[in-house]
Amino acid sequence: MSKSSTTNRHRRIRRMLWAAIAAFAVVYGGAFLWRVTHPPELPSPVVTGEAAISNDYTLTDHTGRPVTDDSHAGRWQLVFFGFTYCPDICPTTLAYLASVMDNLGPQAERVVPIFITVDPARDTVEVMANYVSAFHPRMVGLTGTEAQVAEAAGNFRVWYERSEDEAVPDGYLMAHSGHIYLMRPEDVFREGDQPADALAEQISGLIDNEE
Repeated sequence: MSKSSTTNRHRRIRRMLWAAIAAFAVVYGGAFLWRVTHPPELPSPVVTGEAAISNDYTLTDHTGRPVTDDSHAGRWQLVFFGFTYCPDICPTTLAYLASVMDNLGPQAERVVPIFITVDPARDTVEVMANYVSAFHPRMVGLTGTEAQVAEAAGNFRVWYERSEDEAVPDGYLMAHSGHIYLMRPEDVFREGDQPADALAEQISGLIDNEE
C-alpha cells in the first residue's frame, strides 16, 4: 500500500471518529438539556390531619400589659416571630403585614398583626414599642422572659437559635424560621403564601363567611 493511500485511510478514520464524537455530543447534550428544561414530575405532597400548632402564649405587649392568646379572642391573628435587630427578613415581613392590614380596609378591625420576639434579652417593652409603631398602628409587639418566649415558640412550632457574629451589635444575631401564622378566632391555623392584597382578600372572604 502506498504512503498516500495509508494517509488517506487514516484521514477517513479520523473523520469518522470525529463524526462519532460530534454525534455523541449532540445526543448527550440534547438529553442533558431536556432533563434541565423538563425536570421529572415529582409526586404531589400528601397532607394529612392538621398542623400541630397551638396559639397559646403568656407574654407582655409593647405597652407593658400582660397578655395571653385570649386577650385577642374573637379576632383573627397574623402572627410572626422575629427580632428587632434582624437586618432583612423581619422588617420586610412586618412591612408586608402592614400592607395586608391596609388592604383590609374596615375589616382590619377584625384582625390583629402580632410580632413575637425570639430575642427577649434585647427586645424589651420599650424597644418593641418603638419598633412596631414604625410599621403599623395596629401592630402588637410581644416580649417576655426567655422561658415565656420559648414556650410560645414551641407551641407555634417555631425554630430559633442564637448565632454568634462579631460583626454585628452585641456580637450575635438570632436565626429563626420565617412563617406567618394566620390564626382563626377559634385558634385554628391557616396558612397563606401570596401577595399582600391577595392575602387581605382571602382574609376578607373568610371574615365574610363567618357573618
